[in-house]
Amino acid sequence: MAIRTCLNLGRPQIVPVTLTKSPSRNCKFSVQSCSLSSNQSHKQLVVEVKEKLGRDYHSLPVGKNGRDDEEMILWFLKDRKFSVDEAVSRLTKAIKWREEFKVSELSEESVKSIADTGKAYVHDSLDVYGKPVLIVVASEHLPAVHDPIEDEKLCVFLIEKALRKLAAGKEQILGIIDLRGFSARNADLKFLTFLFDVFYYYYPKRLGQVLFVEAPFIFKPIWQVAKPLLRSYTSLVRFCSVEMVRKEYFTEETLPENFREKTL
Repeated sequence: MAIRTCLNLGRPQIVPVTLTKSPSRNCKFSVQSCSLSSNQSHKQLVVEVKEKLGRDYHSLPVGKNGRDDEEMILWFLKDRKFSVDEAVSRLTKAIKWREEFKVSELSEESVKSIADTGKAYVHDSLDVYGKPVLIVVASEHLPAVHDPIEDEKLCVFLIEKALRKLAAGKEQILGIIDLRGFSARNADLKFLTFLFDVFYYYYPKRLGQVLFVEAPFIFKPIWQVAKPLLRSYTSLVRFCSVEMVRKEYFTEETLPENFREKTL
């Protein structure tokens, strides 16, 4: 029993107040029910997006990475915080881009000549967090020599390849840009912008982190110009040393060859 004091004609009175306890079952929060409800709601939104795409953009292709790909639709819904209109807008742009860029036609053979330069590759092993690893060797990137269209094709092919290596329950990849030996001839703001635009518009939230390894002084002014163009992805960038890469992202067995200590 609780005691409550009140005034009655200026005289205090003590009035008994009985506190009742509601049955605990009425206060329970079922995590499982909430999860099921959320999943059902998400499925309904997927159906809504799929129907809207089919109705308003029926000329878009269907199938894997098409307008009826429910996995892709759900991913874009998550990225757009489950806004149907925003997801439809982004999906329409992404699907059209994939068709125009001919992403499905990219293959090891089609990018072989530019890949043989060694400028970029997908590492055979995952990092210690289970992420596929896309490595760019900046010193091998020569914009005055290499065809920029071929560079872009290699970039997209390697992103697709890295995403195919995702294990169950994993959703993001690690990007490593090795800046050792970087000089003015390797500078390419246009390609750097293309790289981050591709992730931002067509592979949203697939890039977990980007390591800029051993950035030389000459790279700093380029970075200052690039930062505003990279939007929210600048928060994913970490400038680090080779030693950090070795100790924090790989084991001795999984360390990429070009990050191993050279033995005489």
